[in-house]
Amino acid sequence: MKHWKRMLLSITISAGLMATAAPVMAAPQQPAVKVNNHAVQYAGGAPIIEQGTTYVPLKSTLQAMDAKLTGAENDTIHAVVNGKTITLKGKLKRINGVTYAPIRVVGDAAGYEVRWDANTRTVLLVSKGAETAKTGGKGFMWEVENNGNTVYLVGSIHIADDSFYPLRPEFEEAFAEADYLGVEIDLSKAADEAQQKMVMDMGMYQDGTTLKNHISGETYAKLGKILQQSGMKPDALDAFKPWVVETTISSLKSVKAGYEAAAGIDLYFIQKAIERKIPVVELESYESQLSMFNGFSKELQEKNLNTALDNFDVLDDGVDKMAEMWKTGNDEQLLELTNSMASEPEYNKAMLIDRNEKMAEKIDGYLKNGKKEEYFIVVGAAHYLGEHGIIKLLQDKGYTVVRK
Repeated sequence: MKHWKRMLLSITISAGLMATAAPVMAAPQQPAVKVNNHAVQYAGGAPIIEQGTTYVPLKSTLQAMDAKLTGAENDTIHAVVNGKTITLKGKLKRINGVTYAPIRVVGDAAGYEVRWDANTRTVLLVSKGAETAKTGGKGFMWEVENNGNTVYLVGSIHIADDSFYPLRPEFEEAFAEADYLGVEIDLSKAADEAQQKMVMDMGMYQDGTTLKNHISGETYAKLGKILQQSGMKPDALDAFKPWVVETTISSLKSVKAGYEAAAGIDLYFIQKAIERKIPVVELESYESQLSMFNGFSKELQEKNLNTALDNFDVLDDGVDKMAEMWKTGNDEQLLELTNSMASEPEYNKAMLIDRNEKMAEKIDGYLKNGKKEEYFIVVGAAHYLGEHGIIKLLQDKGYTVVRK
């Protein structure tokens, strides 16, 4: 097994882990926006990224798309697009007197395809039909039916780039009929004050000690060297526990490779669920995910951190391989990835076995509720396959699971 495989499992397992990196990253993220390849000029406010969601000044962005804002309050937007009045839902923010909204919600509603160019940090709004459609990839999706209820199981990769989109029609068609979107955690809430406080309370030392007091001198020296190579001070992460530092190190490489949570599969569907006004149900919680990482033994936390440090130079290549696995929908590679977890029993039990059982129980409940509803479930792809995977757990309960 190549060491980078387990190091990058967060990409296919834990949405919450990806969200923890944001508080310790150095610079604020300010993307650019282009409408049909024309840069949008903003006055009085600039686009921002918060926990994977790109927010843009609402009025200026609509004007650039030849649409007119008529009202925005209580997370409800009223606008005139192509002569028609539309109403849509999106989490609004007021920053220095300017109203901001998620760009994917606004772009989709105005008839644009929303893409992300990670290399130039640019959101691309392309008129649907303006370009020949491209295929983003096969991905992973299964279907389960029971007594009039349907559950679609989608394997996510929590960071992605423009090359993943548009998704193949089967994804969009299934989602269009869904009554509920199910996710590990609702990433649109990641910027909430309560969630941020939870990250800081769990991820930072509260007893006056620092990272240097909890890991070996050799590990600390390796970390300092890599932080300096990345343009940061060698003690920049001293306040944080090893599991947060490990996440940050991995994120540095994934961003450099051009992949970000802003383009992740789960966040893509969360934003579309907000637009469609369908409920988003969480199979887990921020607290449960963060508590899991925080509960790892001291030895495992340092071991995982060392894996990230020792393989830092090849992590970007590893991210590329993960992305290719998802886009080709390669079941064999996904199963190999999942099985590689078994080499570290503590990690495997917490990250996969225990969580898979709880998620399978919730999915079983959706299938049995007798309401003739459709659920579109999006969780990390590595949760599905293997002896302890969600697919096997549902089959053991008597369900037929069909690959789509």
